[in-house]
This record gives sequence, C-alpha cells and structure tokens, in this order.
Amino acid sequence: MLSEQSLPLIRATLPAVGAALGEITTRFYTGMFRAHPELPRDLFNRGNQANGEQQQALAGSIAAFATLLVERPDARPDAMLSRIANKHATLGVTSDQYKIVHEHLFAAIVDVLGAAVTPEVTAAWDEVYWLMANALIAVEADLYRGRRLAEGDVWRRMEIAERHEETPDVVAFVLRPVGGEAAESFLPGQYVSVRVELPDGARQIRQYSLSSAPARPQWRITVKRVRDGAGPDGEVSTWLHQNAVVGTELTVSAPFGDLVLPDGDSPLLLASAGIGTTPMLAMLDHLAATGSTRRVIVVHADRSPADHAHRDEQRRLTEALPGGVRHLWYEEIGDAAPGTASIGHADVGALELPDDLTAYLCGPLPFMRAVRTDLLRQGVSPAAIHYEVFGPDLWLGQA
Repeated sequence: MLSEQSLPLIRATLPAVGAALGEITTRFYTGMFRAHPELPRDLFNRGNQANGEQQQALAGSIAAFATLLVERPDARPDAMLSRIANKHATLGVTSDQYKIVHEHLFAAIVDVLGAAVTPEVTAAWDEVYWLMANALIAVEADLYRGRRLAEGDVWRRMEIAERHEETPDVVAFVLRPVGGEAAESFLPGQYVSVRVELPDGARQIRQYSLSSAPARPQWRITVKRVRDGAGPDGEVSTWLHQNAVVGTELTVSAPFGDLVLPDGDSPLLLASAGIGTTPMLAMLDHLAATGSTRRVIVVHADRSPADHAHRDEQRRLTEALPGGVRHLWYEEIGDAAPGTASIGHADVGALELPDDLTAYLCGPLPFMRAVRTDLLRQGVSPAAIHYEVFGPDLWLGQA
C-alpha cells in the first residue's frame, strides 16, 4: 500500500510516466547493459531485447502495478507478481540484482522527464519500485525455499537420454540428471530454463515447459525452432536443434511456474495453439496416469496436422480419460487431419461448456485473447481463466 504522501503524487504523475515508459525502459536497458555487459550476454534474452518485447513487458508490469496501487490501494496483483517471480526463479535472479535495476531505472526516469522529477516525485516512484521489488523478492525467496535451494542456486547438469523429431520444426528431448538419480519432482504445467553457451561465448537462457507427467523418472522438454524472429531470435532453439543429441549435457534450472493443474474433480478446459500444447500435455499425462475421471475438454489449434507436435500422444491421452474430449482446428486441413478436425481458427464459443469450469490457456497472444473473450461471453469467471506466455508477458495489465 502506498503511503498517504505518495499516493496523490503517483496519481498525478502516472499519465506522464506511463506515456514515457517506452522511452524510459529503452534508456534503462541501454544504461544498465553498458554498465553491466554480462547481463545481456548471460541473463537477458538477446532476441527479446532486439525486437523490443522485453522493454514492452517491463513497461507493462510497472504501469499495471502503479495503476493498481492508485485505483485499488488495498489490493496487490498477486497473479502478476507470481508469474514474474517464477520466471525470475528459473533464471536464478537474486535480491541484489534489484538494486542494479533500481539505479539504472531511476537514472532513465530522470533523463527522460527532466525537471518534472522533483525530489518528492522521485521519492514517490521510489516507493512504488520497492513495493513491487520487495514483493517479488519475497515471492522468489519462498520459491527457492520450497525447492530447498540457496538464493539463485537453481542450475544442474542434465543429459539428453532421448531425442525425438516431432515435426520438421519441433524436437522433444528426454532429460536425465547427470549421475543417474531420478529427476526431481515438479507440478504439471511448470517449466525449466535451459542455458547454452553459443559460439560467441554468450550463455543464453530460454524457458521450456516440461511436456510429460511429473511421475516419470525423467523430464521431457519440447523445443520449437524459431525461424522468423527479428534479430538474433532463435539462437538457443537453433543450437538445440543442430547440436543437442543423445549424450549431450545441458545446464537446466529447477522447475518453476504458476500455471499448474489444480487438485479436485471440477471440469477443465485445456486450450492451446502451436507449441503451447506442451504444458497441456503434462497436465493430460498426469490426469491419465492418476486415473482421473474429471471432465476434460482439450482444445488445440495449429497450422496443419503435420505441424501439430505430439498430435497422436495428445489423442491417446485424451482418449484415456473417461471424461476427455478433444476439439481440433487447423488453418490447413490436409489429408492427415483427424475426422473431428475443423478448418480455421479455434472457436471455443461454439462449444457447450460445463459449469464451474477452470480454463488453462497457452499459445500466441491473439489466440489466448480470443479464447478468453469467448469464455467470458459464456459466463466463465475471469478468476477461473489462467494462462502461460512463452517469453516476455506482453499481456500484463491487459488481460
């Protein structure tokens, strides 16, 4: 909660700061990376920096947090904070790094807004920053403690036990710990970070959902090769596709993530598009392995049947559930499409949905926005709709 003296200052300056956040975040990253060149090399995604998505995500999270402090001073955006904190945990972010961010973010604010940033305004926005930062630090500390890890000590060595070509652009890797012990437990829907050393010496990190049930003794990640990104997008996925074979050792984080399958017997909607199928596969695999009788509606959209990774596995797992049903949409049907598939974009609004539904979404933002809109129109509570975003969360403050 903001202090009484800061609240009116934030309310008065939020429009100006919000309008300038794009320029502020650009200057912030430029200054921070100049002072700490190891950060873009070894921590931040260079592709997301090049295409501007990281800047947009930071601006969105700050604006959303500040707006909530002003409009709902007794509330806290726990869902937003949890999503950010889980991503930070897979990167091994530590509390001292928030001081670095603070230094360069406020230098950028002063640089952009100039004389408008009085000492009183600076103090008010400083309070906003540390309210958000300390909340994230607390959540991240809980996440580390839950894994019995020291702060930031999330990395372990894993060996590729199997490699499976799922589609021309998607490969699945089965991972086992180096040393032979069983892989640690996780919750269906969680993800890990993979850190690889690239030819230029940079150690770039990307997140991948665990795409099989946690009861299995090994992990599986499913990696889509990014071919059409701006700048250096696709660095890690390309490296994995070209170099990772059975026996290759990888540096992998502990599992984190807050899009997890809930206990209970209420009906579920698992909606995905493209490579967004991966966390839903882990949920389906877990439901089938535990003999669940829940009603489960599986929705998936893809470019074509040939592009649908784990298509037969998804069918088999859905059919193993007494209450399971699958609906498919493809932009191009082709000869290999199941008889139940439809052409075009997913139309959840055409489905008959049960009461008390809990929905999980993963895929491109336009897909998730469309599905969420359809669900809301059918009376599904916003609190019952959960989503996962690969990369920076550009939906923050908009969903």
